[in-house]
Amino acid sequence: MFELRYQSYHYSTSQALPNLEELPEFAQVAFAFCRDWLAGQETFTQQTSGSTGAPKLQVLSRTQMEASAAATGAFFGTTTRSHLLCCLNPAFIAGKMMLVRAMVWDCPITLVEPSANPLLGLEEQFIFVALVPLQVEASLAEEKSRKLLQSIPHVLIGGAALPHKTQHMLVQQRIRAWQSFGMTETVSHIALAPIEEGELVYQALPGVAIGINEQDCLWIQSPMSGTEKIQTNDTIELRSKNTFTWLGRADFVLNSGGIKLFPEQLERRIAPLLEETCPGCAYFLFGENDSRLGEQLVLYVEGTAEEKRRLALEAGLGQILGKYEVPKKVYFKSAFAYTPTRKINRQATAASL
Repeated sequence: MFELRYQSYHYSTSQALPNLEELPEFAQVAFAFCRDWLAGQETFTQQTSGSTGAPKLQVLSRTQMEASAAATGAFFGTTTRSHLLCCLNPAFIAGKMMLVRAMVWDCPITLVEPSANPLLGLEEQFIFVALVPLQVEASLAEEKSRKLLQSIPHVLIGGAALPHKTQHMLVQQRIRAWQSFGMTETVSHIALAPIEEGELVYQALPGVAIGINEQDCLWIQSPMSGTEKIQTNDTIELRSKNTFTWLGRADFVLNSGGIKLFPEQLERRIAPLLEETCPGCAYFLFGENDSRLGEQLVLYVEGTAEEKRRLALEAGLGQILGKYEVPKKVYFKSAFAYTPTRKINRQATAASL
């Protein structure tokens, strides 16, 4: 049976809504959304993350959200006895869809404050949780939260690419985790990849059709996207009619002197080097105009430009990457620009240099 639990507050169809003014903002949003959903509201307005452009408002239908929850439930085999944990901000689609899943699956869900390590201090047994990479890293760093993470059968990770080091730790700790692929327009994820060593292979959810256009960019047709075909800017490699690997955003692909470069693919290859030379620093590869090459690849690192660090980084890049893949410049920047959902805003960061 569905029940939203937050501290001493419980809410279901048979229980009264708590006084929202007594609750913190994230809890107010969660309870208000569940109230509207249970009252039969048919459409909901959601802001996109703004990771590849300006944030915009997207109108999502109840039917789309129900289809997304149903597909995820079928994929994982959840039941009315499944206990969910919502530790993402319900103002954004990922947190909101955790609430929708609980209501569609008719099962209980516990709401906790979104934080770096939301599992710390929890002792209940959960079946399903969605986390962002930052939360996964913090949970793995603490013994108690790591043990709780190990006990959860279905750990869904999304919002950003998973760092190489974190991916390796999840495999080592035998945590049953999945990387999600999706966007606000598709009402959360449309495909999932089991976290294993090496390249991630995504499997489309039940009812989702996928394909590529002439530029090898993914298109999606599914009940959660309103049945209309959605053309994305994500370059992929199809492995079968319902599986694929992700190469990167077409927005970021470079043509450098006639060589096509995929920054996100190269970022995964240099991840161990960055973890060694610039531990804890965010980074990304990007293109900038060049009079000779048209575009040239450059590396941005969030941190201080220590000479020893720079030299080790430049030497390591030359050993890992091919002749045409090595960044022509390395920029250190004290602070990157981020979206409201804490994704690196590449365009804004590069423009502010």
